[in-house]
Order: sequence, then C-alpha cells, then structure tokens
Amino acid sequence: MAVKVGDKAPDFTLPSQMGDNVTLSEYFGKKNIVLYFYPKDESPGCTREACSFRDSYEALTDLGAEVLGVSAQSVESHQSFATHYGLPFLLLSDKGNRVRKLYGVPSTMGVFPGRATYIIDKQGIVRHVFSSQTQAEKHVEEAIKALKELVSEQVIA
Repeated sequence: MAVKVGDKAPDFTLPSQMGDNVTLSEYFGKKNIVLYFYPKDESPGCTREACSFRDSYEALTDLGAEVLGVSAQSVESHQSFATHYGLPFLLLSDKGNRVRKLYGVPSTMGVFPGRATYIIDKQGIVRHVFSSQTQAEKHVEEAIKALKELVSEQVIA
C-alpha cells in the first residue's frame, strides 16, 4: 500500500554513503525532510535529478529541510556518485528495495524502480508526494513549492 499525504512517514534505518546508519525519525521534531527515491546512480535522469537537488540544496535547507536520496545501489556506489557530482546530502543504500516497498513507490512498466519524492514535516507526517519517472528536475521544483507552503503554515501556527 502506497504512502500518501496525511500518513505518518514509515520509519527506517539505512546506511549512507558515509558508512553510518541514518534513521528517518531522528529528524522528526527538528527538520522537514525531502525524501526522494531514484532508480540508479550515474544514470542520465538520476544524475540530472541529483544535480538539481545539489544546485537547490541551499534553498531547501533555508526552508528548514534536509534532503535524503534513496536507491538500491551499494554504499560504495553512492559514495562514488556523491563524490563525482559534489552532492552535499546523504544517499541511502536500500539493498533489496525494502524501504522502497515500504513506501509503495511505483515501478515503471513493472520493471524499473520508480522516481518519487516525499515531503515530510517535522512531526513526521507526509505533506506532499510527487511521482514522475520522466520529469527528473521537476522533483526539486515540487519540493521547494511544498516546503514554502509548509513553512508559511508553520509560521501561522
């Protein structure tokens, strides 16, 4: 069953390219989260998407968010990918696609791992979901738009 807006974000712990374990709930109460699932390190669409997140990283952190990328490649693959493109955020290794399945990220044609972005607020609630295999750069635009709405709500509250 796919995670949708209003759901509590399922918690998980995965290793990052730095070799440490990252637990989603450690961010709760502290930061909004941009959790993006992508198919594969170094593929053309995924590289464009990761570089878009890199180029907008300051805007995203200024909106109180942390970016976490997730795919099935190894820690070593993520390390190489992050170094190659100067990615300032964590890439998490989801061997066996356990977390991808937990979130219900759709696959493309039933074969290729899907591309989806979840905006999770400080309370751990999913506030926005965007899924598009082909519009890699639009994931960043959607994230910024959703975070701006979230920040304005948090200011009002």
